[in-house]
Amino acid sequence: MVDVGKWPIFTLLSPQEIASIRKACVFGTSANEAIYTTHNDEVFVFGLNCSNCLGTGDSQSTIVPKKLEALCGKKISSLSYGSGPHVLLCTEDGEVYAWGHNGYSQLGNGATNQGVSPVQVCTNLLLKKVTEVACGSHHSMALSFDGDLYAWGYNNCGQVGSGSTANQPTPRRVSNCLQDKMVVGIACGQTSSMAVVNNGEVYGWGYNGNGQLGLGNNGNQLTPCRVAALHGVCILQIACGYAHTLALTDEGLLYAWGANTYGQLGTGNKSNQLNAYTCFLCLKIVSAEQEDFLTVAESLKKEFDSPETSDLKFRVDGKYIHVHKAVLKIRCEHFRTMFQSYWNEDMKEVIEVDQFSYPVYRAFLEYLYTDSVDLPPEDAIGLLDLATSYCENRLKKLCQHIIKRGITVENAFSLLSAAVRYDAEDLEDFCFKFCVNHLTEVTQTTAFWQMDGPLLKEFIAKASKCGAFKN
Repeated sequence: MVDVGKWPIFTLLSPQEIASIRKACVFGTSANEAIYTTHNDEVFVFGLNCSNCLGTGDSQSTIVPKKLEALCGKKISSLSYGSGPHVLLCTEDGEVYAWGHNGYSQLGNGATNQGVSPVQVCTNLLLKKVTEVACGSHHSMALSFDGDLYAWGYNNCGQVGSGSTANQPTPRRVSNCLQDKMVVGIACGQTSSMAVVNNGEVYGWGYNGNGQLGLGNNGNQLTPCRVAALHGVCILQIACGYAHTLALTDEGLLYAWGANTYGQLGTGNKSNQLNAYTCFLCLKIVSAEQEDFLTVAESLKKEFDSPETSDLKFRVDGKYIHVHKAVLKIRCEHFRTMFQSYWNEDMKEVIEVDQFSYPVYRAFLEYLYTDSVDLPPEDAIGLLDLATSYCENRLKKLCQHIIKRGITVENAFSLLSAAVRYDAEDLEDFCFKFCVNHLTEVTQTTAFWQMDGPLLKEFIAKASKCGAFKN
C-alpha cells in the first residue's frame, strides 16, 4: 500500500480507498489538491480545485474523490504540476493531457482560458511518443521518446528556450544547442528549465537570479546553455526546486546549486551557489540491495573517531577525537614526523591540542580519513591556518574553495584579512574583488571598521587604484 499518511488531505479517505492507491500526487499552494491512480488504473482527484486544477469539469471543491473518466485505463507514466496550478501528464502510450490554470497558454492549446477537464495536447505532439513532462510555475515541457524536447507557456525570462521573452502558446521544439542532442531527462524550476542529454551533459535556461542554472553567474538565459562546471561528469538525473537544482551522477554523487536561503543545498551555509559543485558534501546514493563488503575508502570513513578500533586520542577543547596512528602517518607528513620513537607524542595515548578549535581540528583529522571537508567558511579560516602550519597544500586549496563559496557581504572583510594573514594569494584576490564589487554594503559592516589599520589602508589604496571610489 502506498504510504500517504504524511499528507493531511488523505485523512479524508476511507481505509479502503487508501488501500486501493497505486500512485499518488499532492499539489497546490497548501497541499490541498490530490490526484491518485488505483491498482486497476482508475484515476481520482479531490481537494480544493483552485483554477479547475482537479479537471472535474467544474470549479467545485470536493472531499469525495471524483473519477476522471477520460484518463482511466491510460496508465500514467509521468505527472507534473505548476503553481498556477496547472497539471500535465503523459501516458504509457505517449499521449499528453493538460488542465487547470492557463493564463499564459501553459496548457499548450493556444488559448488562455482555464482548462476545466483533461484535454490532449495535440499541436506538434500528436505524432510524438512523450515519455516525460515537467511544469514550471506557468510554463510546460514535454520530452519525446526520440529525445526531442518541447516547451510552451510563460516566457518572461526565456524559460521556453526560444531565444526571446515572448510567450509560447503551443508546444515548440527547443533547439539551438540542443538541435542535434538527444535529451533524456528534464526538470523545471519556478521560471527556469533544465535538461540532461544522453552523454551526461546538462543544459539550463530561463531565470537565473539565484544561480539556479549553474552557469557561474546570475543572468537570465534565453536559450539552452551547457553547465560547464559539470564538464567531465556524467549526469543521469536532474531535479529542480523553486530556485535551486540538484543533479545525480552515474557514480551516485549529488551536485547542488542555486538558491540556498533555507540551506536547501546542504553546503553547511545559506549562501547561494552560482556554480554546480559537489563541493565537499558528496552524497553517495546507496542501493537498497546493500553490498556485503566495504571499499577501503568506505572502511576508513566508517572508522574515523571510533573508540572501538582507535589507538590514539586527541583532546581539543575538552573533547576527544579517536584516531589511528597508522592512518595519520600514512596520510600526513606532520604526523609521520611526530610519531617517531624518540618523540614524546609517540608514547602518549592522549595528545592535547590547544592551538586550534575542536571543529577545526576534528575537520582536519576527518579530512585525513575521507579526503573531504565539511565546514562553514568562518571555520574554514581556522582550518586554512592549520593547513598552512602543517604544509597541507591540497587542504589549503579545499579551504579556499569553501571560503569562496561561502563569502557574503557580512564576512567578506574577515575572509580577506584571513587570506592576507595566511598568504593565500588567490583567495586574497578573490575576496578583494568581492569587496570592491559590493563596496557600499561591505563598508557598512562591523568587520570593515574592525580591520587592522595597515590592512585597511592597503585595501583603500588598492581599491582606489581600481577606481572603486570614483563617482
